[in-house]
Amino acid sequence: MISDKKTLEKVYTARNSEQLMDAYKDWAVHYENDTLGEFGYVAPKATAKTLHTFAAEADQRILDAGCGTGLVGQALRELGYAAIDALDYSKEMLDQAAGKNIYAKHIQADLRQPLEIPNDTYDAVVCTGTFTYGHVDARAFDELIRITKPQGVIVFTIRDGAYQELGYRKRMIDLELAEAWELLTFHDEDYLRAENVICKMCAYRVLSPDRARQEA
Repeated sequence: MISDKKTLEKVYTARNSEQLMDAYKDWAVHYENDTLGEFGYVAPKATAKTLHTFAAEADQRILDAGCGTGLVGQALRELGYAAIDALDYSKEMLDQAAGKNIYAKHIQADLRQPLEIPNDTYDAVVCTGTFTYGHVDARAFDELIRITKPQGVIVFTIRDGAYQELGYRKRMIDLELAEAWELLTFHDEDYLRAENVICKMCAYRVLSPDRARQEA
């Protein structure tokens, strides 16, 4: 059984970054037992496999944005990727990820704010479990595009239900029309298998980060 039902409620009803970090501070140690064990959290491996489909080169520099405890990073390492950086706003979750010794850098930063990462830094970015209720809104797409090199790949999940309700769909399409990125795949994928929850699995190739900045 999940360590604390109230903690889970806090995670998905957080109204600001401070409330969200408070929730993850309580959950970090038990996070994997709860999500993998009780909920059947399969999205991290699906995200890694999706990236591998469109960007299989093992020497790519990758950012795991919203890395949590490092589940996506583990899956990426299993596929042969080695140059992976981790980013999360929760220090406690980032500490759990650091304990896995799979990331080159550990960056504590809020995806709701501009990132202190130079333009065109990464060959690929993955972001799993972050575009959902109470977490990060669609404005973060622009930052992910900015820090990804032209022709680089961005793979992310969006919790089913939140896709249209929270404005993700509109921003994704706006950025396509602006030719900031082009769609590679968009399909339903298991998210929490034991709970019969699905997500939208999305992959884009970056065309012009400048167009994203102009569109913003």
